[in-house]
Parts: sequence; structure tokens; C-alpha cells
Amino acid sequence: MLHEGTTAPDFTLPGTSPTQDETQVSEFTLESALQRGPVIVNFYLFDFHPECTENMCELHDLAWFDLDESISVFGISTDRSFSHRAFAEDEQLAFALLSDSDGSIADAYDVFYEEFNGHKQIAKRSVFLIDTDRTIRYAWCTEDPTVQPDWSAVKEALDQLKTVEGTA
Repeated sequence: MLHEGTTAPDFTLPGTSPTQDETQVSEFTLESALQRGPVIVNFYLFDFHPECTENMCELHDLAWFDLDESISVFGISTDRSFSHRAFAEDEQLAFALLSDSDGSIADAYDVFYEEFNGHKQIAKRSVFLIDTDRTIRYAWCTEDPTVQPDWSAVKEALDQLKTVEGTA
């Protein structure tokens, strides 16, 4: 896993967001999102997996990033955009889900299973908070996909970042 203080690898991935119709797939870039403010990147294993559903719904239910439009949130897995669309609609997720279909971005962030339960090239459950300079300000990863992140620690890191940047 990449650690705090490391420069986050840039990426451009296809994905879907709640503002698009069901046939649209757009490209999302880290660099573009960082022009608005910090980015939370949440890697997860699979759409519709019970533990991943819990993870993504917890993130959605926090809603603290909804109150600050400068914060972008990306959910990233190796599932395809059309699966993401169905997952986002079923769970009413209000942030973009991106498809890292070859696992190259998960690998660049060093949160990549070569094989997990018979599935190849899967992202590990992990969370990164990236500041506008592409510096990772918070990093967390688990080998156990049943373990959920401590969202209060992410919020604390975001609050500290906003204080340092003078945007609090």
C-alpha cells in the first residue's frame, strides 16, 4: 500500500455517476477532480458483494462530503461500468464508481490481489485521501475484506487537511 506523504498515481478511468443516464460511461481523472479539491479514493472488491455493499453504503451514508462540493469521492473496483451502474442504482450511491478493469490502478496504489477466491486481478479494500498536490494524506488497507475502514479517521484527516489549506 502507498503510504501517507507519497505522491498518488494519476489515473483516467471509465465510470458512471448518478448524474448520467444509464447508457453513459464517462472518463474520470484524478487530476481533474483535484482541481476542485481533495479526493477520497475507496477501492473495493466487487459490486453487490455483501461486505462491499456495506462499505459503499457506509461511505454514502456519511454525507459529510455532500456538504462540501470541493470533495470528490471515487469508488474503484475491477468490475465493469455497467455493473457499477446497476450497483449504484440499487444502493442509491451518490458518487462516481470507476472501472479499473485490468487492475492497473489498484496495482499502482499497491492494493491489488493477483487472485482472490478464484477471481483474478481484484482491488483490496482500501481508502486514500489525496490533497490537491496529489499527496496522500490518509492511507488505509486491509487484507481481510470483511474489515471496514474507520470513516471517522478519514474525516479527521480531511478536517486536518482543510485546516492546513485554510479552507475550513
